[in-house]
Amino acid sequence: MFTDKKRLVVKVGTSTLTYENGKMNFRRIEQLCKVLSDLQNMGHEIVLVSSGAVGVGMGKLGLQKRPTLTKEKQAVAAVGQCELMFMYDKLFGEYNHTVAQILLSKYSIETDHKKENVLNTMNTLMSMGIIPIVNENDTVAIDEIEGANFGDNDMLSAIVSVLIDADQLIILTDIDGLYDSNPRLNPTAKKISVVEKIDENILKMAGGSGSNRGTGGMATKLKAATLTTENGIDCIVVNGSSPSILYSVIDGVEVGTKFLAQPVSVLNSKYLNNY
Repeated sequence: MFTDKKRLVVKVGTSTLTYENGKMNFRRIEQLCKVLSDLQNMGHEIVLVSSGAVGVGMGKLGLQKRPTLTKEKQAVAAVGQCELMFMYDKLFGEYNHTVAQILLSKYSIETDHKKENVLNTMNTLMSMGIIPIVNENDTVAIDEIEGANFGDNDMLSAIVSVLIDADQLIILTDIDGLYDSNPRLNPTAKKISVVEKIDENILKMAGGSGSNRGTGGMATKLKAATLTTENGIDCIVVNGSSPSILYSVIDGVEVGTKFLAQPVSVLNSKYLNNY
């Protein structure tokens, strides 16, 4: 068990980090930091892609509803990002791990030179045993905050995975994986454990938008899985209500839905510019 050292990107969404009322789920966040610290101690390299800046900002400011104006969302995200990193720094610090904040937008990787700068920074951090924590730079970019592109950082986590040549992308969410129909509407919906290749039939199984607290639904997760698998990286979508499920994922236990890596061709390798 746990013999193969892996470079892992773990993405956690707003719905996993917060309760239904938008308040922070401290127990779950503490568990997440503990498990990731343990995996790092095993020798794995960990990159955490964390949403939640707007959600945390709403809690900090006592807001009951998600702001509708872009400028308000960005202001709330600016407050929330400080609180989010303060929390991660404190919790990871309890297990003697140092974290680093990396805020990205799609413009951060629009040229090879910019991609190289981001990659060099992340590789250097990981070589120093530091856990990079990545989020969309909500105060300067509107794609993710408007729900237009990155979809609660699902696509951002896939882009980061390809950029750093990760072994796996693990997406923690509030559902158990991909179902053949919407499990919230159809009680007989069946979970699909393994997807060998993402085709039109698989894409049709994706539901609509995400939760009220986040912006990403299964459609954005399938888009993220498409990018990673086309670049030779497995993608696993699992329920993050109990972060200890990460142990099962790393150990190869069949949990959630695993999207299998495809043979990588020269044509699709690290093909990021269209995302």
